[in-house]
Amino acid sequence: MADEALLKKSSVTCEGESRDWRKMRRFKQQISDEECCEVLLKAKRGVLSIIGEFGYPYGIPMNHWFCEENGHIYFHGAKEGHKIDSIGQCDKASFCVMDEGFRREGEWALNIRSVVVRGRIVKVEDPEMDRRIGTEICRKFTDDEEYLQHELTHALPRVQCLELIPEHVTGKLVNES
Repeated sequence: MADEALLKKSSVTCEGESRDWRKMRRFKQQISDEECCEVLLKAKRGVLSIIGEFGYPYGIPMNHWFCEENGHIYFHGAKEGHKIDSIGQCDKASFCVMDEGFRREGEWALNIRSVVVRGRIVKVEDPEMDRRIGTEICRKFTDDEEYLQHELTHALPRVQCLELIPEHVTGKLVNES
């Protein structure tokens, strides 16, 4: 299950070196691994951050698909541009999502669950996986099968899919007040 593989509090990097990630300072607000997965599944979009030109952070709003089978997060976008160039220079990435929030009875402030995933991002080179990613992302927004088939036929060939391989995930519940 993705919960165990994805949501480690201490993780191993792609190079195999052990890394102890910083503990969450506001640990009483930390949400469970299951809640992190729920937020990643239900959120339609988030912000993918990479290291851009001249070493500056570059954050891009993106829709995504969280695959429960392997705990990886998938995106699609243009085959060339700032994002692709930056990933070619440094594969480290961060992805942040949050839910719609809820209000407790009698309170004005929203309670929002957010999740931050840090890991390595790579290009997907498998056409079958590209098709699955395109299908899963599209189905988050519509169940119109005709539209889906049109997108897979006409848009998918122009798309580069990306895979974020998590190294560390944290989530917390924040009250806006």
